[in-house]
Amino acid sequence: MTNDLSKMNRKALEKLASDVDKALRKIEKQELKAARAAAEKAARAHGFSLAQITGATPAAKKVKKAGAKSAPKYANPANRDQTWTGKGRQPDWYKSAIAAGTPADDMAI
Repeated sequence: MTNDLSKMNRKALEKLASDVDKALRKIEKQELKAARAAAEKAARAHGFSLAQITGATPAAKKVKKAGAKSAPKYANPANRDQTWTGKGRQPDWYKSAIAAGTPADDMAI
């Protein structure tokens, strides 16, 4: 397949670039899988597992550690027990206060 890039419009070039990116990601996954299989085979040939050699735990057995919770950054002026860290989805009380004209700085803790 030969494309004359100078005769293609912007939309066609963007589509081609997108298709190339997708194909490259697919090939990279395949090559990574083949490399991993070859590394595991070589490790087994020497009597080890790949995890033993690399010091890594298998991906399926990784346990996600709970991260530290973020400290609250904003508090509801009407009920100081309702707080928000400023990350993620805005709580309804925060959206309502902003819509009513309350500056975010006034709700800062």
